[in-house]
Amino acid sequence: MGFPTAKAQVFIDIESGLVFGGYNDVRIPGDGGTRFSLTDDLKSENEWFYRLRGGFTFNKRHTISLLYAPLTVKSDGSIDRPIEFSGTTFPSNTPLNGTYKFNSYRLTYRYDFVHKTKTEFGLGVTAKIRDAKIDLSSQGLAAEKENFGVVPLINFRLALNGEKLGFLLEGDALAAPQGRAEDVLAALTFKLSDKITWKLGYRILEGGADNDEVYTFAMFHYASTGFIIDL
Repeated sequence: MGFPTAKAQVFIDIESGLVFGGYNDVRIPGDGGTRFSLTDDLKSENEWFYRLRGGFTFNKRHTISLLYAPLTVKSDGSIDRPIEFSGTTFPSNTPLNGTYKFNSYRLTYRYDFVHKTKTEFGLGVTAKIRDAKIDLSSQGLAAEKENFGVVPLINFRLALNGEKLGFLLEGDALAAPQGRAEDVLAALTFKLSDKITWKLGYRILEGGADNDEVYTFAMFHYASTGFIIDL
């Protein structure tokens, strides 16, 4: 039996803005490298970002969506101590360039337990594919650590809808002994038409892992704006 496509509502969610680094602590390998910060020991640049989500809602309460959320942040500077990173020793007080990449691909299913004109609330599950890399380079030396894996997350969404103005709280999050991940948006929404909603808000992305292979915990702050378009 297929989905009742005649009742399905297709949507596109486009988001962009500036991302600012909070903390970004790294030790690779996790049981033997030097712990350093890509935002405190080095200077992290603010970056433009974008995120794209597409999906559909059927029977009013069931939503399936796909998200593409790339993130690359660069850092530079020098550190007054030697850095052991991914099998390479970087001498103290030499110019360093670092790159933190954390691209995310997510498949989400959510069910709206509350679906009213002014209030919507749903919970679901997200399968996140993590495509991550941290690299460090300096004067002929270079090292990197790549990480690719699938992480399960809990998805949630709360929408409070006025005639024009509304509030949106949504995200994916989960904590476990192996690590944690949170990606949450709080935004004001403004209905421009029956099919286009503008949103403006703040997003936080935080998480990491601590094991023998890697120690990495990072937080990023997003000044975000975008459009939700019903097709």
